Amino acid sequence: MPLRRIAVGAAITVLSAVAAAPAQAHAPADPPYIPPPGRITVDVVGVNGSGCPQGTATVAAASDNTAFTVTYSNYLAQTGAGSGGTDFRKNCQLALRIHVPQGFTYAIARADYRGFAHLQRGAYGQERANYYFQGNAQTARTTHQFNGPVSDNWQASDQTEYADLVWAPCGEERNLNVNTELRVYGGTSSPQALSFMSMDSTDGSVSTVYHFEWKECPAG
Repeated sequence: MPLRRIAVGAAITVLSAVAAAPAQAHAPADPPYIPPPGRITVDVVGVNGSGCPQGTATVAAASDNTAFTVTYSNYLAQTGAGSGGTDFRKNCQLALRIHVPQGFTYAIARADYRGFAHLQRGAYGQERANYYFQGNAQTARTTHQFNGPVSDNWQASDQTEYADLVWAPCGEERNLNVNTELRVYGGTSSPQALSFMSMDSTDGSVSTVYHFEWKECPAG
């Protein structure tokens, strides 16, 4: 699938191309629809993964129906001094039920991921993600790589062209499954040198943002 990947931060390399299922039938309006009236809500119906222990991930819908955010408070992968054998990889799988106004459907047009990276020279970290609707085939994961030395905020975005969007089935409520993963490798750095990468926020100021695209469902 022709994704545009945008990464902001130090020493960033985009590794993988992404494929997704073709968009469902029904031509969109030109230009695309603005967000529908009313208010969407997002319910978390499932949480699993070492990067989001129970109670450490919160989800909120934007008041203008343009996006929803996921905020983590304990999502950190690390390697080196003091790290356990599995600390280099953390992941989170969220199952979300998104309630939308009647007569409309949505797709995820862009996802923005942010956090902080402290990587020694020779070390590197990776952020991986995908999302898909319950009952649909999983899309391939995108991977963004960050190379040390760096100690700074990081950001990476995955954007889908309109023609390739995968829409929620009209008239059905299916879970949107959101999967993310962080990995940190010591590489050629000293085994005692600590490197880490986080996608968390203790004050709610750093969130992952999923941007909606909307269209009306066919009549009937």
